[in-house]
Amino acid sequence: MPTSPRPPAVAVTVVAVTVVALVMSLSAAGCGGGAPGNGEDLRAQKLSWQTCEAPSEAEGGGAAPSPLPGGEDWQCATMKAPLDWDAPDGDTISLALIRARSSGARDRRIGSLLFNFGGPGLSGVKTLPAFGESYAKLRTRYDLVSFDPRGVGRSAGVECLDDDRLDEYFQQDGTPDDAGERTELLDNTKTFNSACEKNSGKTIPHVRTTDAARDMDLIRQVLGDDKLHYVGFSYGTELGGVYAHLFPKNIGRAVFDAVVDPTQTAEQGALAQTKGFQLALDNFARDCVSKPEGCPVGDTVQDVQGRITKLLGDLDTKPISGVFPRDLTQSEATTGIAQALYSQNLWPYLTQGLEQAYGGDGQLLMLLSDSMNGRDENGEYSNLAAAHTSINCADNKARHTVEDVEARLPAFRAASPVFGEWLAWSMITCTDWAVAGAADRPDVRAPGAAPILVIGNTGDPATPYAGARKMVEALGAGVGVELTYRGQGHGSYSSGNACVRTAVNDYLLAGKVPKSETICS
Repeated sequence: MPTSPRPPAVAVTVVAVTVVALVMSLSAAGCGGGAPGNGEDLRAQKLSWQTCEAPSEAEGGGAAPSPLPGGEDWQCATMKAPLDWDAPDGDTISLALIRARSSGARDRRIGSLLFNFGGPGLSGVKTLPAFGESYAKLRTRYDLVSFDPRGVGRSAGVECLDDDRLDEYFQQDGTPDDAGERTELLDNTKTFNSACEKNSGKTIPHVRTTDAARDMDLIRQVLGDDKLHYVGFSYGTELGGVYAHLFPKNIGRAVFDAVVDPTQTAEQGALAQTKGFQLALDNFARDCVSKPEGCPVGDTVQDVQGRITKLLGDLDTKPISGVFPRDLTQSEATTGIAQALYSQNLWPYLTQGLEQAYGGDGQLLMLLSDSMNGRDENGEYSNLAAAHTSINCADNKARHTVEDVEARLPAFRAASPVFGEWLAWSMITCTDWAVAGAADRPDVRAPGAAPILVIGNTGDPATPYAGARKMVEALGAGVGVELTYRGQGHGSYSSGNACVRTAVNDYLLAGKVPKSETICS
């Protein structure tokens, strides 16, 4: 998958909640895997659950989570895990967890339902409380649980650049036109990567997805569950697939939504995502020009896209005012446009942001960009970018050169005149990374695992629809159960579609597996 500062693959519900909050502020966010650590049997540790405090800056900041429906508090705890799963008797790290206790009768409780919201790099401790009401039905039979994966938030969070330097980093020219700009982009990438090594050199060798999957099995054991019941969104589907490969006999009821294609290399994933964002932009433009009141950002689909292309070209040499004191650059405008394509609910903000930008006001597009980059209205960044880069670079073996990117630019430009170069150049993010990448592709083969519900959205920009079928095939015969949602945006369960929600809820709550290749629209 593309790596920071390009778009992380995040759950659309999280994106929507964060962006709308920012816009409102503008107007007025297998086998037992547990092992001893320093002579301690970590499987036997007892967690001390306490009422949650406010999320840390690394998690995204904000207020402490509001009480659950019914008045109960969200509870937080920390769990020890080996820093290095290959040397489990060595040093440990603390993983931050959050839960909402089941609201149903005790004899109806199935166990814990663990969530990962994607990224990689999103804090589960920060994110899960936003869905207390939306997930209320699931809570009738499960404790709802999430966590900050290692390298994220308060779980040995990776630290790279400070807030001021991140502002500069995200404003850089991400689509260099000449040798000088290419050198500057490479230097900025090296500066970011060197800062990660300097500040978190002990952690970054141990943030691979396989490490996080082993953490999840330890969480399962510490919580006292015989099976892992799991919902993974976006990158969380890759994490879930890796877990299923490592611990196929421990899979309980699992749902993968907004599915990463496990058969693609980093380059193939970037090109597929380029096509996905272009498809979503096409759909946005088509919707805009079809409105009876007219489209304020273009008369035809071609006109909408032509004006966007011209805007980005103009911003390459002459940024416009953004969120004071920063200007909106080409890179941040592209990021903001991509952010708005994660959910059809954000399309009106994209229309408004483009209309404002054509008049010289880049505030709304910059707010959208800030949301994707993990920046709040106070100018403080979560560690989303640091964690996203660290995990992707630890996972992916490829280390692309400028020559690699230049050779592939024609294919990326053909895939999208808006996003092609931006995503092509994202492939150099792991150049000069201090830790070797693990593999070209994740291994998700899971023979003997229980059925896993795999949901693909035909209009998904960040994890294109074809990935769902590839995940089903890669999991192996009798494991993946494919469900198609004919919709827009990143993810399906969060769309509110009754057919999708019924299928997911029936599986998780009653064990009713939907017929493979079910279609919801």
